[in-house]
Amino acid sequence: MRVSTASTNRSDSRMFTVVVQGYGSASPRTAERTLAVAFTRLQSLMQSISQLGGKVISVTPSSEASAAPAAAQPAPAPQAIPAPSRTAAAVSHADVPVNLYKPKDPFIGTVTENYSLLAEGAIGRVNHITFDLSGGDPQLHYVEGQSIGIIPDGEDANGKPHKLRLYSIASTRHGDNMAGNTVSLCVRQLQYEKDGETINGVCSTFLCDIEPGAKVKITGPVGKEMLLPADEDANIIMLATGTGIAPMRTYLRRMFEPAEREKNGWHFKGKAWLFMGAPTTANLLYDADFNHYQSQFPDNFRYTKAISREQQNEKGGRMYIQDRVSEHADEIFAMIEDPKTHVYMCGLRGMEPGIDEAMTAAAAAKGLNWAELRPQLKKAERWHVETY
Repeated sequence: MRVSTASTNRSDSRMFTVVVQGYGSASPRTAERTLAVAFTRLQSLMQSISQLGGKVISVTPSSEASAAPAAAQPAPAPQAIPAPSRTAAAVSHADVPVNLYKPKDPFIGTVTENYSLLAEGAIGRVNHITFDLSGGDPQLHYVEGQSIGIIPDGEDANGKPHKLRLYSIASTRHGDNMAGNTVSLCVRQLQYEKDGETINGVCSTFLCDIEPGAKVKITGPVGKEMLLPADEDANIIMLATGTGIAPMRTYLRRMFEPAEREKNGWHFKGKAWLFMGAPTTANLLYDADFNHYQSQFPDNFRYTKAISREQQNEKGGRMYIQDRVSEHADEIFAMIEDPKTHVYMCGLRGMEPGIDEAMTAAAAAKGLNWAELRPQLKKAERWHVETY
C-alpha cells in the first residue's frame, strides 16, 4: 500500500495512526500493532513496513481514529525496550582473557605479513598486519571484540620507551590462518599538520612500515565492551567508520566464514546489518569479503555503505553513516524492539553525535525519548560503543 505525502493545505505537524500486521522482527507474523507517526515520516514508515514483510491494515488521521472527535486522545505511553534473556544472549565475562601480558613484561610476537588494504586512488594508508603468537607461556589468546596493545620500538623525546597504543583486533580467536596462534590488526597511519609540517603517528607508522620477520612487543588482550552475545539467534547491527571495521570483521568472519562456522560450532542464525562509512570506494576495507557474505547469506546479512566523497544525502550534502542510519531509522528501531538485537559502534568519536541525532529523531517519531532508551540498552548490554 502506498500512501501519498504530497503537500496539502493541512499542517505537516498532524499525526496518523497506522495499524499494521507482522511488522518488526520481534512480532509474530499475525500480530497487529498500532503505531502513531508524524505526517513527515509516514512515507518512510510505509517503505519500512513493506521491506520487513508487514501488511498495512489501516491508516487514519489521529483526529479521526476515535469515534468521539471532540475529545483529544492521549498518546500511548512510551514502552521501555526489553532486556535480553540472560540465559540465552548474555556473554560470560569470566571466560574472557584479560591482561595475559602487561607493559613491563610484554609478549614478543613476530610479524608474518603486512599489506595494504586500500585500492588505487584511496586516501591515506591502511594496512592489515598479522603477528605470530606461538610460544607464549601463557599462550596469548583472545576473543572477538577485544584489543591488544603494541609498544613501538624506540624512545620518545624524553629518552623514555614509547608507551603502548591499543588497537582493535581484526581476526577471530582462530586467527586468519585458523590455527589459533596469530592475531591481526587493521591500522591506519596517523598523519596531521603542525606548524606547516606533516607529523606521522609514532605507533601507526611503526606498524605500517614493519617488515615480516620483525619482533614486536604485544600486551593484553583487553576489553569486554564489544563482546558478541552467545545466542546464535541474536541480531547484530554494526556501525563502523574507517579502521573501526576491525571488530566488525571478526564478528562477520565468525558468522559467515565456512571454516569458522565448522570450527567454532557456533552457527549464526540471526540478522546482521553492517553500516560502513568511508571517504571513497577505494577506502572501503574488506569490501570484497563483505560483498561475498551478502551474496552467500542474503537472508542473514545486509551491507549498507556511506561513501562521503562520492554519494549525497537527501539534502544534497555528503553521505555519512548517520545519514544512512536516518534513512533506515524505522527498520533499525523495529530490530531494536527485539530483545535479541545488539548494536555495535566503532570508529572515530566524531561519529557519535551524528548517530545520536539520527536515533533521537527516529525515536521521537515513535513518541520515544532516545536519551532514556540508550541507557536502557546500555544497561541491558545491547548497546556497545568503542570510539577514539
